[in-house]
Amino acid sequence: MSEPANNDLAHMGQVELFTPRFDESLWFFNELCAMRVVAETRESAYLRCWDEYQNYTVKLTRSDTNGVGRTMFRATSQEALDRKVAAITESGLGLGWRDPEVGIGRSFAFTDPDGHAMAIHYDTELYVPDEQDRPALKNQASRFPGKGVNTRRMDHINYLCSDVNANGEFWRDVMRSRESERVKLDDGGYGAWWFRFAQKSYDVVYSADFSGAKARFHHFAFATDTREDILKAADIFLENGVHIEYGPYKHAINQTFFLYVWEPGGNRIEFANAGARLLMDPDWPVVEWSQAERAKGQAWGAKTIPTFHTHGTPYLPNQEQIDAAALAGEFDLDKHLQVPVS
Repeated sequence: MSEPANNDLAHMGQVELFTPRFDESLWFFNELCAMRVVAETRESAYLRCWDEYQNYTVKLTRSDTNGVGRTMFRATSQEALDRKVAAITESGLGLGWRDPEVGIGRSFAFTDPDGHAMAIHYDTELYVPDEQDRPALKNQASRFPGKGVNTRRMDHINYLCSDVNANGEFWRDVMRSRESERVKLDDGGYGAWWFRFAQKSYDVVYSADFSGAKARFHHFAFATDTREDILKAADIFLENGVHIEYGPYKHAINQTFFLYVWEPGGNRIEFANAGARLLMDPDWPVVEWSQAERAKGQAWGAKTIPTFHTHGTPYLPNQEQIDAAALAGEFDLDKHLQVPVS
């Protein structure tokens, strides 16, 4: 039996995304999502959502491939950071301390059991708006951009993995995060697992990679204020030639209203109105879905598009052919998937 969850993790801090089409990906986040560039190096641009209290949200990095780089997590205090570093070190997955960098102080690097790069820190740089970005209301981090999707803040991250059980147990037992929902497979394991740090219904998700590959990426999500923002986002992406994969629609699990797109570099990005469902009860039980229940589809009955189960980054050698075959109904998902298409 694992120890009960604690409050050592405040939230996901920042996420690094790799892109082989840097200029186009930068245009997507900067122009369409209304994210401001706050720092640049030769290889990376640091962008922020308008109401993020920290200095940046996404580190966009030039690469030969796509996918997720290092995800940062912020501890709730220096003492909480020390506890997490001790637990991670004991698990054998710690990589050691890193020097301060753009926007954050000293951090401790580690991986999950699948090999996704991560780090945890406490010291952080608060965003200080300049005259151009100064808000009218002193209780928001910066000026409302009033253009594009107006992404307000980061929301959650979903990792593809080779073993949902091992990664879920790491977040439950080592990171001591709260479980919110999970999909129980007929064989007894889990096909997907959702974790939360506070009252938001989820922050970190693990989904089974149909290919069995390790350390791939499913999606990163931004929060919008309303469902109407997501409907408007769909029109913006349509007009600008961005591939809309799925939605707008409502999930059954965690009830998020969503839109999924592929940014120009190939990474899946979600826009979610996730704040409506908060878990206030500290003893809220884990909601478990069976394979049969999951196969019924999303909240209003629509089945999930097949590429939701095949598309991941970095690309497999034949990723584009697999996705095309899935859309055409020519890829036998049941032969590869543990979790039914839903």
